[in-house]
Amino acid sequence: MGIVDGKAVIVTGSGAGIGRATALKFAEEGANVAVSDVNQPGGEETVSMIRNAGGEAMFVACDVSNAEAVNALVAETVKTFGRLDCACNNAGIEGRIAPLTDQTTEDFDKVISVNLRGVFLCLQAEIRQMLTGGGGAIVNLASVAGLIGFPGLSPYVATKHGVNGLTKNAALEYGKAGIRVNSICPGGIDTRMLDSLADQATSGTQSSKEMMDPLHPIGRIGKPEEVAELIVWLCSPAASFVTGTNIPVDGGFVAQ
Repeated sequence: MGIVDGKAVIVTGSGAGIGRATALKFAEEGANVAVSDVNQPGGEETVSMIRNAGGEAMFVACDVSNAEAVNALVAETVKTFGRLDCACNNAGIEGRIAPLTDQTTEDFDKVISVNLRGVFLCLQAEIRQMLTGGGGAIVNLASVAGLIGFPGLSPYVATKHGVNGLTKNAALEYGKAGIRVNSICPGGIDTRMLDSLADQATSGTQSSKEMMDPLHPIGRIGKPEEVAELIVWLCSPAASFVTGTNIPVDGGFVAQ
């Protein structure tokens, strides 16, 4: 019996990376998982991986910047699984590396629309549903960039600081209704997003591991599965007194 056995869960951005690892871990721990992404082939592959391992999952395509699509995601989850107990708002994009004065309004708006507006819309839809079901647990994906600055990534840093703020407010507003809301702040994790950032930062001369391993006191970047472990734990009864937190999972990155 898993730590979230029988729970109905949404994981956005679960067609790859941290989202996929999280969806797989939820399923391993007994949850029924609504896999969601704008990348349909990736999302359907995640569903196949879960089902092949004996778990229960479905795919719902969703652009988290679109309120109607987010509401439909929650509605389809409830229609299929009967309720919504947990959610991981993971969908996000990195944006373009450039000094603040070289970032365009289009650059800024694109990152804001997915990383911050998307989390806001997901929180609204998920909490409304959880209020009808007696509570739940939500984990938002922020970043160490939500705790410190990163030159060249102003839009991304702004969104991740915003995610941490939304998390605290939602936790304060809905704690007495039995809804816990936390965010996690990953450091460098072995994903496509980190590869993209490394490629931009070094013009392709260094891999993400070559660039980022030395920056982590633990001596390496993390694995998506290591982040997934924390996310699922935060949604489990073991974390029943944990809410309103912004937790680094970063190999000591922000401790320096």
